[in-house]
Amino acid sequence: MTISYMRVLFVHNYYQDLGGEDVVFHQEMNAMSEIAGYEVFSLTFRNEKGWKGLWQFGWSPWNIFAKKKLRAAIRRYKPDVIHFHNTQYACGPIVIRTAKKAGIPIVMSLHNFRLLCPSATLFYRGKLFTDSVHAEFPWKAIYHRVLDRSFAKTALTAISYWIHRRIGTWNMVDRYLVLAEFSKQLISNSSLNVAPQKFVVKPNFVEIRAAEMLPKRQNHYLYVGRLSDEKGILELLEALKDTSYSLRIVGSGPLENQVQEIIKNKTHLSYIGALPKDAVYEELLQCKALIVPSVCYEGGTPLTIIEGMMMHTPIIASHIGAIADAVIEGETGYCFEPTSPEAIVQAIQRFEMDSTATHFDITTRAAAQAQLVHSKKHIMALLQHEYDRVCTRNT
Repeated sequence: MTISYMRVLFVHNYYQDLGGEDVVFHQEMNAMSEIAGYEVFSLTFRNEKGWKGLWQFGWSPWNIFAKKKLRAAIRRYKPDVIHFHNTQYACGPIVIRTAKKAGIPIVMSLHNFRLLCPSATLFYRGKLFTDSVHAEFPWKAIYHRVLDRSFAKTALTAISYWIHRRIGTWNMVDRYLVLAEFSKQLISNSSLNVAPQKFVVKPNFVEIRAAEMLPKRQNHYLYVGRLSDEKGILELLEALKDTSYSLRIVGSGPLENQVQEIIKNKTHLSYIGALPKDAVYEELLQCKALIVPSVCYEGGTPLTIIEGMMMHTPIIASHIGAIADAVIEGETGYCFEPTSPEAIVQAIQRFEMDSTATHFDITTRAAAQAQLVHSKKHIMALLQHEYDRVCTRNT
């Protein structure tokens, strides 16, 4: 049975600074509004800085103000389904209980691993941190202060999510949308204790215009991403600083000053800074290959990998988490073990030893895979299907 007309309420909590989750929220909401038979509404919250942020964070375990706002939105829009994206922290998990009490089917996108660990990234001080995945309560996460290195923030987040685990809030969600098979297996086999059938892989979609599919390759490699520990930028610079391989670095983040210090007087390494999307696309078209050295578990395949694949850009990436689902050695790219500068150089050497014909075969397979899995048409059809399933089951 397919629902011929549907009212969808998207609920999202913005972080203090714009991030990938915010982009996906707008992307999917706008795409859904373009589909005949769907009426789309939104309710948003925003994390504040300073004392307002502290006030919001203190209320996050049971935010009665967010509950009131959602109840008003339900009365106003009368949605058939509610799709939650981020709920941390100005919103809080109470909105899930509010939607369930109203008898409305719930779909929730999981962009990270916060349901398992306060860190959200399963990464802490340069290493993977997976102690919380199978723990009934994340004592070690609190001890190590994995959230912003703050005992108070880590403890409050841990207690909030544990309380909602104990009272069954997470089981009230009818469908969880995860970004990759790796994430699905990790979360469904964790101590969260939610039925595995509630988890469905729904990647993000990417649109690339035809004019952007014509490569104009130059003789340098490219890094695009946040300049932070978990992205492996320091390992990449360690690998290349004493070689002749040229690298352009696009992005910004907390390690910006350290990156610039490392590449000082290294003429083959250049820092470009943050660029708008169209300029990033141009960089992807011009580089010899995109290098993705992440040392953490990404929630899904990074958008830069998907975009690079669609542009027939060769991908050289760390073999970890969801990245390993997409980049397969000799098939759709070149892989190396994370955290190893030596492995990065070896992967580049394998890439350079292969012929142009081999590069063409690999990038052609990668582009076909990316178009199949990450096309807008495919992803939106999948999303419609899941809306229909939860609505049918709840009627």
